[in-house]
Amino acid sequence: MKFLVVTITALTIHLTSCAPTTPALDSTGKINTIRPTSKLSQRGAQQFESIKRTKRISTNPTYNAQIKRVAAKLKKAIHMPGANWEFIVFEDPTPNAFALPGGKVGVHSGLFPITKTDGGLATVLGHEIAHITRNHAGSRITQASGIALGGLILDQITKNRGSSQTERAKIAAGYGTLGTLGLALPKSRKDELEADKIGTMYMAKAGYNPNEAIAMWKRFAAYKQSKGNSRTPEFLSTHPKAETRIKALNSFLPSAMQEYHSH
Repeated sequence: MKFLVVTITALTIHLTSCAPTTPALDSTGKINTIRPTSKLSQRGAQQFESIKRTKRISTNPTYNAQIKRVAAKLKKAIHMPGANWEFIVFEDPTPNAFALPGGKVGVHSGLFPITKTDGGLATVLGHEIAHITRNHAGSRITQASGIALGGLILDQITKNRGSSQTERAKIAAGYGTLGTLGLALPKSRKDELEADKIGTMYMAKAGYNPNEAIAMWKRFAAYKQSKGNSRTPEFLSTHPKAETRIKALNSFLPSAMQEYHSH
C-alpha cells in the first residue's frame, strides 16, 4: 500500500507540473492572452449554433439594447485574434452567461435583474470572455486527459502487482476522488478567480468602473443565498465562495482602477 501511495503522489506531482504556468498579467500589467486552438474555436461556433436552434432567443428590446451597447465597448478593449463575435440574449430565467471559443457569448434573460447596470453586465461578460482568452477550456481538457492517463497507468501497475478486480476498483475510485478534489476542482476555482481578475481589467479598459464588479458579485451572492445555493463547502465546488472572490477582487481593485483611470 505504501508503494501505491508513493505512485499516486508521483502521478499527482507530474499532472500538476504539466499545468500551464503563464501568468494572467505580465510585468507591465498587460493581459497574457492564450489563444484557443482553431479546433476548439470551430467546436465553439458549432455548439453555439446548436444552442441557438434549441433555446429561444430573447426579443426584449431593453436587454438587447444593453448587451449591444456593452459588447461594442468590450470588443474594442479585448484582444482576441480571429474572433467572430456574436452576443445573444436567450430567454431563460436562470441567471447565467457563457462564452465559447471563437467569440460566441450567450446571456440568459434571468441575469439582467442581477447585473442591473451596464457596468454590472460588463462584469459578467468580461468574466466569461476571460475564460476564452485564457483558454481555460483547453487547459481543462489537457488536465482531464492527464488525469485519465494517470488512472490507466495506475491501473496497469496494480494489475501487474496481482491486485484483484475489487482492489483495482477501490484504488481507481480513490484515485478518481484525488483527481477531482486535488486537481480538477482547485483548478476550476483558480480559473474562476483568474477570470474575475481579467474580466475586471477588460471592463476597466472598456471604460466601466471596476467598483461595479464588486457590487455586482455581491448582488449575485445575495441571489444565491436567497435560493439556498451557497451551502456547498468550497472544496467541493467548481466556484469559489462569494466571500473568497469578493476579497480577491478587493485586493486587485487598485490595479483595475489604475487601468480604468488610464483610459
